[in-house]
Amino acid sequence: MFPENSDCCNSQNPKKLLLPITSANMFSQSCIDINYEEEAEEEDSENLFYRKLSYRTWSAEEQHGEKRIPYTPEKTLNCKKIPVEETSSARISRHSSGRKMINEYVKERKISRGSYGKVALYRSISSGTPYAIKAVCKSRLSKLRISSTESAMTNVLREVSILKTLEHENVVNLIEVIDDQRSDYLYMVLEYVGGSPISSIFETKPRIDDTTARRYFRDVVAGLVYLHSHNIVHGDIKPENLLLTTSGRVKIGDFSVSHTFENGKDELWQCPGTPAFTAPECCSGTAYSGKAADTWAAGVTLYFMLVGSCPFLGDSLPETYDKIVHSPLELPEDLDPELKDLVQSLLCKDPLQRISLNSVAEHPWMVKDDGPVPVRNLCSCG
Repeated sequence: MFPENSDCCNSQNPKKLLLPITSANMFSQSCIDINYEEEAEEEDSENLFYRKLSYRTWSAEEQHGEKRIPYTPEKTLNCKKIPVEETSSARISRHSSGRKMINEYVKERKISRGSYGKVALYRSISSGTPYAIKAVCKSRLSKLRISSTESAMTNVLREVSILKTLEHENVVNLIEVIDDQRSDYLYMVLEYVGGSPISSIFETKPRIDDTTARRYFRDVVAGLVYLHSHNIVHGDIKPENLLLTTSGRVKIGDFSVSHTFENGKDELWQCPGTPAFTAPECCSGTAYSGKAADTWAAGVTLYFMLVGSCPFLGDSLPETYDKIVHSPLELPEDLDPELKDLVQSLLCKDPLQRISLNSVAEHPWMVKDDGPVPVRNLCSCG
């Protein structure tokens, strides 16, 4: 959709917004100028799963010259104790109750719909275990260009390849991938997180108390340190992508714009995340550190939990980016001094001076209740 070295935050050529940026919709705004059309095929038409078996395998030519990304990156640390199941055959049917089935999974209800696909709650008839299944339309996403060389389907395949390597208590777990080459749909079977996104809390509360925010943020930091230690940049940390379990643990989800890196070189050009959570350096049109940008987004998330709004939010996309780059950070006067220091350190506009996540894990405000965040020896995969 734009070249790798383009400035997607350039106010001279702003990306078109579907809605004005407000506190009500800031989580759904995207820096990528994608046509968020409704999926052409709903459940009934999805039952035409094999459609004369004409879909075949996805050749490079059928993907507009785009090579398919292998599910498992060659040089990525892999700490999966149980490998992700890869299923190449899918059967759409009806349960005796009349509910839709995908292989052994019976649909119970819809969970959400995003720009890349829809997520629904399914239950295994063999084990009774609930799962969240994300369905994406391959032909539609292959036509949505996110750069001169990649489509939205590239992001989906990259998301699968990343999740296949991860296993951590603060990261959503991928269980199975159903990718039948005769089908226009790819299904990701994910662990079902019984709670709601952190963003849903603000539907009934103006803010989150300091103690609860600390507990949530400790999980976010632990998950992010784990990802970065495995050479992964999340790229879209925000309350909507932080899922709460029924016990109150936070799990990081939605890796649809994530990237892997090697040899500590986490430089990125694109800024496909959510504008209100975008770091200032992402607006310069030059390469930036993906890890530092994740840290900034985590800081905006902490600020949002504490205040109930984003620190730099305009009425339009250009105004939002202008505030991110130029406006000073304003904090409530009654904020705990140690907490104020942490937020200021996270939202330092200079990425070279911004606090590291390992230092965040040991910050005085973070260790008040339970000591330093456990970020060392996160796994034994290395």
